[in-house]
Amino acid sequence: MSTTDASTGASTPNGSSRATDFALKVRRYDPESGESAYWEDMSIELEPERSVLDAILKFKADTDNSLAIRCSCQAAICGSCGVRINGQSRLACNTQLGEASEEERSRDGTIVVEPMGNMPVLKDLIVDMDAVHWKKVQRVVPWLLPEGDPPEREYIVPAESMIDITQSMACIHCGACVSACLSMEADPEFIGPAALAKAYRFVGDPRDAQTEERLRDLAEDPHGIYDCTHCFACIEVCPKDVAPMSQIMRLRRRATGDYGIKDSNNGYGHEKAFVDLVGKYGTLHESQLLPKSFGQGSLIRSQVDPSSLKQLAASFPTVVNGLKSGKVSPIKAIWHKKLPDQAQVKRIFEEVESRGERIELNLYIVGDDAENVEAGPDPDATEAEDGTGQTEQENGAGEAEDKPDAGSPEDKNGADKADDDGAQETDDEEAGAK
Repeated sequence: MSTTDASTGASTPNGSSRATDFALKVRRYDPESGESAYWEDMSIELEPERSVLDAILKFKADTDNSLAIRCSCQAAICGSCGVRINGQSRLACNTQLGEASEEERSRDGTIVVEPMGNMPVLKDLIVDMDAVHWKKVQRVVPWLLPEGDPPEREYIVPAESMIDITQSMACIHCGACVSACLSMEADPEFIGPAALAKAYRFVGDPRDAQTEERLRDLAEDPHGIYDCTHCFACIEVCPKDVAPMSQIMRLRRRATGDYGIKDSNNGYGHEKAFVDLVGKYGTLHESQLLPKSFGQGSLIRSQVDPSSLKQLAASFPTVVNGLKSGKVSPIKAIWHKKLPDQAQVKRIFEEVESRGERIELNLYIVGDDAENVEAGPDPDATEAEDGTGQTEQENGAGEAEDKPDAGSPEDKNGADKADDDGAQETDDEEAGAK
């Protein structure tokens, strides 16, 4: 066993670090006191590899038992200890003291801990998850809606059909993405990244029979799938790599590409207008983007459809401000030049659109090396692993076992005899062991 020496920062003989003093600044709030929230400075002596949660629990046990924080497993599984550390939403049990104190966002080595954002604070580091997170999860109907009567036992589906939703199934509902979501700061009614990731878990489930109804509901909701602003904050903070924003984008692709849902929020029109304009010019023709979005992707429809004209009229002050600020000039608004190598952009579009089936790339399953799958094996790497983790020699052996050579009867009899001899040897060994 090693000993700890608080006076030095050297490592112990077994490789673990010695205890160090860490400065924490924790946001405190007690609604029963009638006082406003305040900051409390703490000095905790622990090893650098210990977690921020360990430091808070040590202070709670040794100094002030009134400090409130949720925690349970302390292994980044239950998701209970979600807080903001140095301004970033994360799990306190999964954040080491040494790393947190050395971050650029840390103030002179001080670790700042505060409750998660976008949710009301109940006390100290505890927020009301029911009021926001779980309420929004309930909004997306988080259970299967199969067709017909349930089977006598379980629903049987091919394993490969469930691969696409494994990423969304990994969510532990810690609320880190909800806390970091910028869209929810601007629009508290936004359904949110966690709930929409949960929605895709059932939209992508082959056992569910309400896929189109779910997608239409989320597309027509003004606070639904088109309220996301692509800020990537939820992807950055998710401790389980669920990538909620990616699940939201999948919901959009299913709604527009698979079911052609033309929603009243102009999500379908905006996507079609954006893709068509980039495909035609190579860059975005902004003066046409707005009217085409209002016209379900059609510039002509935006000029004749009453609802489109109404939305264009409401956007007129924005157009005037753009002209006054110089962001948009009348000449550029009318005439938009194509890229010199626009043919290359068109070639990319044709290549993508020529593929009959859209394949959702799930990095949670295939990993970062997925781009090498289509390139084929490396001729210089005879022992290189393929996507299944097997070497070429192992694959060859597997193929030989799966596809035996249909040789002569003598070969087959010889193989049968070898199997019988091997079985006899196994029986003899077992008898000897007994």
